[in-house]
Amino acid sequence: MTSTGTVPPIDLFARFIHLGDGGQVRPEPREFNDSGRDGWHLMTFHVETDADVHADHWEVHPEAEELVACLTGGIRLYFRPEQQGEQEAEVELAAGTAVVVPRGRRHRIELDAPSDIMSVTVRDGSRLERRADA
Repeated sequence: MTSTGTVPPIDLFARFIHLGDGGQVRPEPREFNDSGRDGWHLMTFHVETDADVHADHWEVHPEAEELVACLTGGIRLYFRPEQQGEQEAEVELAAGTAVVVPRGRRHRIELDAPSDIMSVTVRDGSRLERRADA
């Protein structure tokens, strides 16, 4: 049996986790610049207010679906209407629940309480668009 030494814990609220195509898992600096961020990323956030989750913007991930999980607290995830005149679709997430956001579907989050949220997606090409009604 070979020893790998001490494996240090990773602070999920201070780092992003890159999930490599070859099965590698590595922590990365917590930066929101998407250039060079290929592959899947696991991100965990502690949020206190709607401003922390950019509730006044639609977010979209054109390269992949996104898993959004509420770890603690409570959030509401809204999907932008696909047709004019439709209402936003709302999904309530309590602690321990998640939803899969379809690839290319614009969405946003509002908080019911301070929360811990986890997201898993491909960040390449992700972008925010200010809501017209915000």
